[in-house]
Amino acid sequence: MTRRKKILIAAIATIAVVAVLSAAAAVRKASNGKPGAAPAAAMQDLVEFLPSDLVEATTQDLRVSLPLSGGLRALNQASVKAKVAGEVQQVLVREGEAVRAGQVIVRIDATEYQAKVAQARGQMLAARGQYENSKQTFERNRELVAKGFISKTAFDNFQSNLDVAHANLDAAQGGLEVAQKALADTIVKSPLDGLVAARAVQPGEKVSPDTRLIDVVDLRALELEAPIPMADVARVAIGQAVQLDVEGSGRFEGKLVRINPAVSQGTRSIMIYVRVDNPEARLRAGMFAQGLLVLGHHAGVVAVPATAVRDDGERAFVYSVENGVLAERQVKLGIRDDASGLVEITSGLATGAKVVRNNLGTLRAGSRVKLVKA
Repeated sequence: MTRRKKILIAAIATIAVVAVLSAAAAVRKASNGKPGAAPAAAMQDLVEFLPSDLVEATTQDLRVSLPLSGGLRALNQASVKAKVAGEVQQVLVREGEAVRAGQVIVRIDATEYQAKVAQARGQMLAARGQYENSKQTFERNRELVAKGFISKTAFDNFQSNLDVAHANLDAAQGGLEVAQKALADTIVKSPLDGLVAARAVQPGEKVSPDTRLIDVVDLRALELEAPIPMADVARVAIGQAVQLDVEGSGRFEGKLVRINPAVSQGTRSIMIYVRVDNPEARLRAGMFAQGLLVLGHHAGVVAVPATAVRDDGERAFVYSVENGVLAERQVKLGIRDDASGLVEITSGLATGAKVVRNNLGTLRAGSRVKLVKA
């Protein structure tokens, strides 16, 4: 190949390279000048939600409440005990049976007490006879001393005898009443209407005074004793409503009736007492109850699930869907209803707005929203 041909080929190659580079530069310039030709990385984000991921802000009635828990106990209950010693003859009731106030529930052998009543009655009659004799003697001698037939000293003796006879009669009457009371106490009666909770004795057993016989509970009114933190005492007042849930029995309404004035040692809490009416006896003493003490009420407020609200430390906000685009809306919060899990929105969101229900991780405002089926 001649020198001239080599120079010609090299020149042609150089021109070709320059032409390619110029064309590439022109293409880049044209691309930079057209917005519609942006690369995929600059395209708008797309986020997909299930229908269950979104919820509407609604108008609700919310309550501020304080959680409570504790055991239920009968407001009226009695442990019936023996008042006299003796052998149990009859136990007339069993656990679970209904009893009325004044109903006989236990009988104790009364033989000894009947004898004591008879003895005391005889002593009382003897004392009464002695008193009547002393009184007649006194009356006769009062006339005689007035006429001067007997001395004043002798009459004073008759007066003393009458006073002693009267005192003996009073003592004998008191002894008879004590014996009669002991005899009456051999018949044990229920002090209240209710149900038998425990039968502690059986026929034939020996009992002494203060021996426990029968436990009776009135289930028509129960009471919940529950602790609350000292920090919440200022918000608690007599008469506030309480919603109680008892496992297996449903929901019940109660009312705060008493507040303990002393702080419980160790826990540093205050005990409160909630009355629960139970006319159908669906609840039982000893059941465990959980509930909410209603501290306040806001009606007709905008509310969303508390899980929809996010907090970055300086502000609260929600993610809402507006015209198919995800938006970040700063909101101001009101009360929180722990029972329903809703929180009040005082500003920043209107009723009907669709918001993301739960924290689904990092979301970007401005992303396009697409609903997909589960």
